[in-house]
Amino acid sequence: MAAVVKYPGGVENVQVFTDRSPSDAPSPDAERLRLAQADAGEQDWRAWGPYLSERAWGTVREDYSEHGTAWDYFPHDHARSRAYRWNEDGMAGVCDDRQTFCFALALWNGVDPILKERMFGLGGDGGNHGEDAKEYWWYLDSTPTHSWMRWRYHYPQAAFPYDELVAVNALRGRDENEYELVDTGIFDDDRYWAVTVDYAKASPTDMCILVTVANRADEAATLHVLPTLWFRNTWAWGPPGADRVPRLTGEGGRLVGEHWVLGQLLLEGDGEPVPLLCDNDTNAERLWGLAGRSPYPKDGINDHVVAGAATVNPDREGTKGALHYVLEVPAGGQRQIRLRLTRTAPPPGAATPPPAELGAGFDAVVWARRAEANRFFAGVIPAAASADEALVARQAIAGLMWGKQFYHFDVKRWLEGDPGSTPPAGRRHGRNSAWWHMTSFDVISMPDPWEYPWYAAWDLAFHCVTIARVDPGFAKAQVLLLLREWYLHPNGQIPAYEWAFGDVNPPVHAWAALKVFEIDGGRDHEFLARVMHKLLLNFTWWVNRKDTGGNNLFEGGFLGLDNVGPFDRSAALPVAGVLEQSDGTGWMAMYALNLLDMAIVLAEHDRAYVDTATKFFEHFAYIAAAGYSQGLWDAEDAFFYDVLRLADGTQVPLKVRSVVGLLPLAATTRLSARTLQRLPELGARLRWFLSQRPEYADVIGARRLGPNGRQQRLLSMVGPEQVVRLLARMLDPDEFLSDYGLRTLSRAHLDKPFAVDLGGQEFCVGYEPAESTSGLFGGNSNWRGPIWMPTNFLLISALRDYAAFFGDDLQVEYPTRSGRKCTLDEIADDLSARLISLFTRDGWGRRPIYGACQLFQTHPDWRDLIAFPEYFHGDNGAGLGAWHQTGWTALVADLILTLRRDNPDVPGGSGR
Repeated sequence: MAAVVKYPGGVENVQVFTDRSPSDAPSPDAERLRLAQADAGEQDWRAWGPYLSERAWGTVREDYSEHGTAWDYFPHDHARSRAYRWNEDGMAGVCDDRQTFCFALALWNGVDPILKERMFGLGGDGGNHGEDAKEYWWYLDSTPTHSWMRWRYHYPQAAFPYDELVAVNALRGRDENEYELVDTGIFDDDRYWAVTVDYAKASPTDMCILVTVANRADEAATLHVLPTLWFRNTWAWGPPGADRVPRLTGEGGRLVGEHWVLGQLLLEGDGEPVPLLCDNDTNAERLWGLAGRSPYPKDGINDHVVAGAATVNPDREGTKGALHYVLEVPAGGQRQIRLRLTRTAPPPGAATPPPAELGAGFDAVVWARRAEANRFFAGVIPAAASADEALVARQAIAGLMWGKQFYHFDVKRWLEGDPGSTPPAGRRHGRNSAWWHMTSFDVISMPDPWEYPWYAAWDLAFHCVTIARVDPGFAKAQVLLLLREWYLHPNGQIPAYEWAFGDVNPPVHAWAALKVFEIDGGRDHEFLARVMHKLLLNFTWWVNRKDTGGNNLFEGGFLGLDNVGPFDRSAALPVAGVLEQSDGTGWMAMYALNLLDMAIVLAEHDRAYVDTATKFFEHFAYIAAAGYSQGLWDAEDAFFYDVLRLADGTQVPLKVRSVVGLLPLAATTRLSARTLQRLPELGARLRWFLSQRPEYADVIGARRLGPNGRQQRLLSMVGPEQVVRLLARMLDPDEFLSDYGLRTLSRAHLDKPFAVDLGGQEFCVGYEPAESTSGLFGGNSNWRGPIWMPTNFLLISALRDYAAFFGDDLQVEYPTRSGRKCTLDEIADDLSARLISLFTRDGWGRRPIYGACQLFQTHPDWRDLIAFPEYFHGDNGAGLGAWHQTGWTALVADLILTLRRDNPDVPGGSGR
């Protein structure tokens, strides 16, 4: 029996259930039991998951061009016809954790020139603000073991306007908005398909799949639905012993796969679909006019369905197959397809698999997994959260779970080429040539499966904080992964991202490890020790490579902040000299304190860490004090600035009031009297510093009684006197404080842009609340005014750390000049509420992230489908940048969980 119910606001929630007795009810701890089994190695519930990327074309891995032009070398037009070397892509896709097989959905509305097999968008050279997906899809749900998942896509019934999107965006400049799919009018009159895919695991390698196709138009329509199963191409590249080809066969309404490692795989659907088979091999004739490996290449199913071509294997054999459904759906109606994807036998798996259970047993699995997911999240999301906040938190976590991708990249093989292929000569000295040691073959949390389908080091650190709320085991594994020998450079550098592994991301791994450790209960000391041993190498790399003058002031380049400065901080300076960075120095002061905190925790179990604690206490003191003694702190402006130190010794402060000058606030921790008593060597060293090196007193000397009546000390780059003055800047609505969080650049630069003349050339920074009008650092993101979740999250965390030291005794004006005094905890709560209100409906029922788009704001079928944009308009909160950046933007879930657990009565919503 099937029924359709609706979330408040109209998001369809298709339930499948059967009559059940109370004894059949799912265990309220079923998902946590699965997690425990996975962590213990008893049952690998994470073996299959949504690890299939949504874009593999246009990536560095697939780029074999001479000059590193990834978007041109492998464009979207090639994707349907050209076999990928490293990873696969698809819609609503799943695969195993080695990507031996892939499953995804393909659709055709009867008028498009190609099947909809993957999401369309513009490459970095095609969008007027960089790469940009031009489709609408959402991750609605997922448990951490992927025992239950839900995905949603809205597919136009009219011909998809590929050419129009390309042409109009090409004509638009950086000072204009992006031209989006909704702007074409293609969704007018509700002429689209709402496609929902639900996954429910019966076992770690047995997935029930329910595809619901809803016709939103007022006329009957036809949709071709092609659930597709294929093997990743591992045979066409020529490595010795790796040329063995797996096999798929079509038998009635099923596809049967045979693989020498995986065993036997079955995809079976209900009804009477037609199996279509081809090979996951390049159509070299279409692309280059050359003979290919197979007469039925990768795009064979596409050409057969769209054009009726004889391009599928009549013998129904191959390495890529689809079950072809043609669904006639009445106006306002819906149809459902039941599928089962199962590993039916270990190798060799030659026997014919029995029919898949697609009846009552299928219903029971789907019903149980959905109910168990609801119970699991009821234990994660506080009861004090509003229904809307709970919806946002759950979809944020779903996006993180769906953002886990299989990532494969052997850099040495990529640099040298495969047998039979010779890479361009410049490759050996070009992009990533110094990272020949790196070999990736892992499931990794990605920033965004389409715009950023590759890991980014500092993004991943933030991902892990929220992931730890639902899956601490996976979060810890992710923190450790980039520190392993096949990632961490022999010199100690953590790889940044595939466009340039040698770029420098902020050193937030230690901070993330501590957060994950605490969220996990503070018990896994082995994890913390493993992290610390590797981070000692990385900290040393920073000291040796990014402190050019040996003066405890740090450089680092753009440090993830792209265009925040007047010039590209990752490129050569416009004049001879060194750029001493306030954010680089603040990050390193924070890094030293994080390692100090780790050493203190570990010293409880191993006294050898006491020496390490003392080392990082001293190093913090040196770095924090240098920020004042060497000119980063401007006492008159009460702000930290970058300083350009010229070759002749002249110092040029770059007086840009940006998040660069706020980040030193994050370098703070407390030492309790109990800690100093347990570690007398540390206490003695602190007292020696205060007596023999009084110049460090401002950063290590503050003390007061804590809530328990025992003395505590504050270690902070921003001392008690400076913190009030710096917060006055940060909490000023005319500068950083907006209705929706903290801007990254002071709004004061709207009327007074910063300008500096260097080498006869003027460099400027002005407040830009939305997309960047500058091509600096690629032009595909903007830190010159918009609101970013990760830096807001760090500063809120810092406020809570200061609040733990000062208690209610320190109150500051909030907002600045309002005449209203608040404690730091109250300010942290309100900032959290402002960020949460980006996503939740305001008093007029509108979500700020959706700006002026009426379809997203008011339509009952759209308004509760939540996107998680990369950043937000600095004045009105509209979502900008990558649309599925659920990686670090999912921090909103952590804010909701923290705020509603600790302060359930704090008002939410915007409209301040």
